[in-house]
Amino acid sequence: MAYQFIDTHAHLDGDEFATDRAETMARAREAGVGAIFLPAIDLPSSQRIIALCSQHPGYLYPMVGLHPEEVRADWREQLAAIKPLVSQCIAIGEVGLDYYWSREFEQEQLQAFEEQVQWSVETGLPLMIHCRKAQNEMVHIIKRYARELPGGVFHCFTGNEHEAQELLQFDRFVLGVGGVLTFKKSHLPEVLPAAVPLDRIVLETDSPYMAPVPMRGQRNEPAYVAHVLQRMAQSYGITEEELARKTNENVARVFGVKI
Repeated sequence: MAYQFIDTHAHLDGDEFATDRAETMARAREAGVGAIFLPAIDLPSSQRIIALCSQHPGYLYPMVGLHPEEVRADWREQLAAIKPLVSQCIAIGEVGLDYYWSREFEQEQLQAFEEQVQWSVETGLPLMIHCRKAQNEMVHIIKRYARELPGGVFHCFTGNEHEAQELLQFDRFVLGVGGVLTFKKSHLPEVLPAAVPLDRIVLETDSPYMAPVPMRGQRNEPAYVAHVLQRMAQSYGITEEELARKTNENVARVFGVKI
């Protein structure tokens, strides 16, 4: 394959890849994946990811952060331990808000997210933002820092045109789109070309979760981002090569990483 593309979100450090991580990366390279970005969810994963990426420089790129579902009463201690690792990373993430399962730590999530947003302002590193059932609260916080933030990705976008427009008001941010685009009942093939310009989108898998069709139900892996690329190119009515070039440009602009 003459062109390459980037998986901007894969949890390659997870136990799901413990027995075949090298083979997984080899399959990704063969599929055309020129780089893989690894988000963290807590302190142990932040440490694992930095170690793993240091073994594969120029191919695996680290992020560190405290995922909203991992926010507990000890969130301050977690962030204090994670912060010194930020200087080794391309972004801060995966951070955000998630009230899908519970609002038990609602206030702690808001405080932890805002502190990590402040890290982004301080360091100039982009954010990898996870948001579920909390878009209003998340947008409220981002608005307060919008002029100072360097940008980032609203990861796993699955919304409608109105939600896309609300997120795209933050002009240095892009939407991350993965396997949901390929699902039979997904409305994304219509929403994206109507509401999301080509310079505001990046590819992702969220491996090992949400594998795209025709791999749905299996463990997801970075090689499968090729299926997302294929469906997205059809949706926009352009070639896969053109979409790969455009999304790579978007990644370079947001993260400073070129392949």
